[in-house]
Amino acid sequence: MLSGTRKFLLAGAAGLALFTSHAWAADAPDPASLASPRYGTWGFDLSGMDRSVKPGDDFFRFANGAWADRTEIPGDRSRYGNFHKLRELSEARIHAILEDAKAGKLTDPDAGRIAAAYSAFMDEALAEKLDARPLAPELAQIRKVRSKDEFTALMGRATPGAGRGNDGVGYASILPLGIASDLKQPTRYAVYTGGGGLGLPDRDYYLQPSFAEKKAKYLAYVEQMLTMIGWEQPAAHARAVVDFETKLAEASWSRVERRDRDRTYRAKTPDELQAMTPGFDWSRYLAAAGLGGVQRVVVTTDTALPKFAAIYAETSLDTLKAWQAFRLADSAAPYLSKRFVDANYAFRLKELAGQPEQQARWKRAAAFMDATLGEAVGRVYVARYFPPEAKAKMDALVADVRTALRARIEKLAWMGPDTRTQALDKLAKFTVKIGYPVKWRDYSRIEFKADDLYGNAQRADIQDWARSVARLNGPVDKAEWGMTPQTVNAYYSPPNNEIVFPAAILQPPFFDPDADPAINYGGIGGVIGHEISHGFDDQGRKSDGDGVLRDWWTADDAAKFKVQADRLGAQYSAFEPLPGAKVQGALTMGENIGDMGGLSLALDAYRASLKGRPAPVLDGLTGEQRVFLGWAQVWREKARDEYIRQQVVTDPHSPAYYRVNGTIRNIPGWYDAWNVQPGDKLYVAPAERVDIW
Repeated sequence: MLSGTRKFLLAGAAGLALFTSHAWAADAPDPASLASPRYGTWGFDLSGMDRSVKPGDDFFRFANGAWADRTEIPGDRSRYGNFHKLRELSEARIHAILEDAKAGKLTDPDAGRIAAAYSAFMDEALAEKLDARPLAPELAQIRKVRSKDEFTALMGRATPGAGRGNDGVGYASILPLGIASDLKQPTRYAVYTGGGGLGLPDRDYYLQPSFAEKKAKYLAYVEQMLTMIGWEQPAAHARAVVDFETKLAEASWSRVERRDRDRTYRAKTPDELQAMTPGFDWSRYLAAAGLGGVQRVVVTTDTALPKFAAIYAETSLDTLKAWQAFRLADSAAPYLSKRFVDANYAFRLKELAGQPEQQARWKRAAAFMDATLGEAVGRVYVARYFPPEAKAKMDALVADVRTALRARIEKLAWMGPDTRTQALDKLAKFTVKIGYPVKWRDYSRIEFKADDLYGNAQRADIQDWARSVARLNGPVDKAEWGMTPQTVNAYYSPPNNEIVFPAAILQPPFFDPDADPAINYGGIGGVIGHEISHGFDDQGRKSDGDGVLRDWWTADDAAKFKVQADRLGAQYSAFEPLPGAKVQGALTMGENIGDMGGLSLALDAYRASLKGRPAPVLDGLTGEQRVFLGWAQVWREKARDEYIRQQVVTDPHSPAYYRVNGTIRNIPGWYDAWNVQPGDKLYVAPAERVDIW
């Protein structure tokens, strides 16, 4: 991914104020905010460079220093950059669509649902009037629980969020269930389970002394939420809840362990699960989830499950009920009255991510609509903002990058003929999805009401789960997308062996049909190469051309690959963006390989596109120099310290600064393009450079 939530991606949500000094109405987006950005005269913003810095000392600063000096992160964001500028654009366009739906100006089949769901989110007065009342039925159910078995069944009713998180709104579970493509039989679906139940971003927040202050603030937040919903003895129960989660954290796998695809696939029968977790009634749990007939569950953290079951058995029912009540209130808070919204923001965004201001309500509405009715909104987005010619040009760029990778695989010195044959077969079988789905999601079974915001979120999650359960025994829908067209991101899916590029990323600075080709190769070409390279990174390489998780490498070639990957991991583990906050090379390995492979392939593809002709020199910059500048421009980003501290613990993507400087120093073409010499700060001796793809 470039950044994101599902497969392998690039950056997180952020943005900028959308209104100019003109007196636009609050419900009417400024038309100027809906236009794609432009960069310089040939696709690159020269004014953002800091030419006082040697490229070989700090290429990120050389390409982006002046931009960084003059750019302030907006108050309602934890980070901001060119990636987020496009997300701000997508946000504004969604806003325009939502306002048109509310005004009755859309003719889309889902226009009524869009209007109702948006109106409900924007009705702040009704949310204030209702306060915590939307939670009353579920709180009553929690209070009625009289045994562990009943509580197990209650957790079985937890549903994954429709784009909003693992548990969605409503009940939560310490062993969340999910349904996705079976990694070893990718033409069918499988049920997955593994350890969960934590309210902080990662196990380290409970266990590492450096996060002791955050854990203390979390304790106060749990008490605050329990108090707001009228739970008895909120202070004592809050401490019991945090102690319970701390025990779960101690038993949880690290994020590095959880990304190892060889370890995270253990198929079990319900009886085998029961034997692993005495005291946890899997029959009752699966039945409550609508999975009573399932005979096979893939466990992603097998050694943790017995520990979770033991912790569950020894935890008092009163503590479990308080934990469930808190998780309910925490997940529902964004859809309740202002006091809940503010409390949730103050901890989750201000305390943990350093975001000093709450986003405007319409921006939060846009995110909610993208999560619940994303393809309905996306269908309108594509009709308005995605020109057909963009898709054709993307097809050509993808073909160029695939050709570059094929050429590299064919001449890799470290790869033997047997592995090479399989690698070329996998590359040939890549599927490419560009712009938008060929088949749109059907939302007709979800009821959206203009006066029931929390109910809308809840019904969307429930129906999303019911849809997954209903197709469990059928074939995998290979036409389905994991992102909406208005998402500024991209991804690679191992079981589908596909790369996917939503419409919203196919704009400057990534892709501009009017820009210098070198900038497009460095921008979207690098992204294409990044996603293709995910099929051959340290985890993606474990699936074959048909998406099957299996070992298709010779032992010798796998060992050679690991040597290079470990060297890359060591390079990134040496990076320390803040004192005490180091990049985890093992956690970010896949993305770092994707970046290095992606930019290398983009450079090769650009060279091939010249067909032996000399590249023009623009403003004193050669073609190959512009490829590297195009890559660096994509990663213009500033982030708040609290965000970075959270990122290095939880995110498989390295901070943007290292996605530039950490990537280029292993690419020989960068040294040639910028005359980088020994003694320059980014210089790495040829023998020490990592060479994988």
